[in-house]
Amino acid sequence: MPFVTTDDGTDIYFKDWGPRDAQPIMFHHGWPLSSDDWDAQMLYFLGKGYRVIASDRRGHGRSSQTSIGHDMDHYASDVNAVVEHLDLRNAVHIGHSTGGGQVARYVAKYGEPQGRVAKAVLVSSVPPLMVQTDTNPEGTPISVFDGFREALAANRAEFFQAVASGPFYGFNREGAQLSEPVVANWWRQGMTGSALAHYEGIKAFSETDQTEDLKAISVPVLVLQGDDDQVVPFKDAAIKQHELLPNSEIKIYEGYPHGMLTTHADVINPDILAFIQG
Repeated sequence: MPFVTTDDGTDIYFKDWGPRDAQPIMFHHGWPLSSDDWDAQMLYFLGKGYRVIASDRRGHGRSSQTSIGHDMDHYASDVNAVVEHLDLRNAVHIGHSTGGGQVARYVAKYGEPQGRVAKAVLVSSVPPLMVQTDTNPEGTPISVFDGFREALAANRAEFFQAVASGPFYGFNREGAQLSEPVVANWWRQGMTGSALAHYEGIKAFSETDQTEDLKAISVPVLVLQGDDDQVVPFKDAAIKQHELLPNSEIKIYEGYPHGMLTTHADVINPDILAFIQG
């Protein structure tokens, strides 16, 4: 398997498909998943002639179940290790949920200063800040994230089943058609990773203020989110991202859930392609 070993000894697993001279697109997955969550996008963009890359975040998927570094700074540093190993240039970075925070930190801290990034896409992403604070009163109360931690510690398998079969894909909405294979695939990815990484990752995705990251990104950014996202409220995420980013486009999809990259790949993929080619 292809791995990159970081400075702190963590092995980061990655996939790298397609022509080496094609424009690279790197995908960054959400919590608590793995690079497998990008299957529909990687195959689509591979078919369009791009080089597609995705890695498993530390503690997730096939990467090392390390006990350290479950924070946005390490996530971004790990991305940089993969990018430098593959010498990716003129790359497009696409992040979903926590992966969107990872993209924002990587592009601001490494990608743009190194001149390696052409564009970025944030899909249902966590920046600038999820948790409710005095300066972010419309955020999600810390009690919600404490509940996530409590449920994960008590019975991770049961908690992941509930998330995937309920709010993540909107399967809890009236009239929604639940897909057992989609739920099973989400659960499989989650249970492959480390309980510690998932537990500590809740703090990383909910309490990391990425306002300055967004302000620092000057390359074109496409912001996408559904207005029925029950995991990351779009008014506290996509709307604010668009306001903070110096050079962005935004599209809000009526009725789409947090996991719209899976449930509505037939719509989202062409929209991302048009942005990349534009």
